[in-house]
Amino acid sequence: MKKQGLFFSKAILVLFLASLMSITVLGQTRPAQAEGQETQAAREYFIREYIIGPRDLLEIKVFELPEFDHTVRVSEDGSITLPLLGNVQVGGLTKEKVEQKIADLLEKYVKRAQVSVFIKEYQSSRVAIIGAVEKPGMYELVGRQSLLQMISQAGGFKENAANEIYVLREGQDGNTASISIDLEDLLLNGNQRLNIPLQPNDVINVPVDKLITIYVFGQVRNPGALQVKISKKITLLQAIAQAGGLSENASKRGVIVKRKDKSGKETNLRVNLNDIIKGKRKDIPLREGDVVIVKESIF
Repeated sequence: MKKQGLFFSKAILVLFLASLMSITVLGQTRPAQAEGQETQAAREYFIREYIIGPRDLLEIKVFELPEFDHTVRVSEDGSITLPLLGNVQVGGLTKEKVEQKIADLLEKYVKRAQVSVFIKEYQSSRVAIIGAVEKPGMYELVGRQSLLQMISQAGGFKENAANEIYVLREGQDGNTASISIDLEDLLLNGNQRLNIPLQPNDVINVPVDKLITIYVFGQVRNPGALQVKISKKITLLQAIAQAGGLSENASKRGVIVKRKDKSGKETNLRVNLNDIIKGKRKDIPLREGDVVIVKESIF
């Protein structure tokens, strides 16, 4: 069956995706509470947008009409058979649309019938791709396909895609694992261990990266504002390099990083670049709104 029912995600997903418990997968650990919330959001998204297909098992109930309650398996042609209604085509529809279709068909028997559909077994092999890709949606998983193959079907990554993406996968014990994938390691370093094979019902989340602004002034060749992805975790030396490097009159000892905390209080961090260059001090990660000032050498 070809992929059906592409849908476009509206806002961007609080970067959901993780597990119901704190898990470490491929070297990444995330807080249990945040993971539980994100996992629940992902599961709800998958159930809501899942396209029903052959061999799916549906439990159908109608409020105050128990004789209509049935558990049925979708046939190869995408149909089910129900009392009173006979053959009903449900293939290619979401759970909500099936509920509405059955309610409409029952209108001559029950006014404003309240129909609920529960998908007890997901037999159609599909995965969900959400977030910063060109064509988010549900895609059929045909044979053995890798993460990058499926991303390619979704049109590839958008420019604002984060460097770290997540694959949600439900285990046989009912717990959901969040597999963290470092795109830079996968795409630039060619780490094929991260190009994992996908499984039915996987949810691939490509978070949208946030752009932060850092300011570099003083004795650099191109002073001004720099916009960088927060996932890149830019450091002091990298920011100076992106600003064109030090000018001839710059003092490596006279660098100040101005930073405001959440209360608005400003602190000044004085840095000797020579210490960083010689390995005596770690390079300093910069944050949103940091102002770097390179002073002029007095010699």
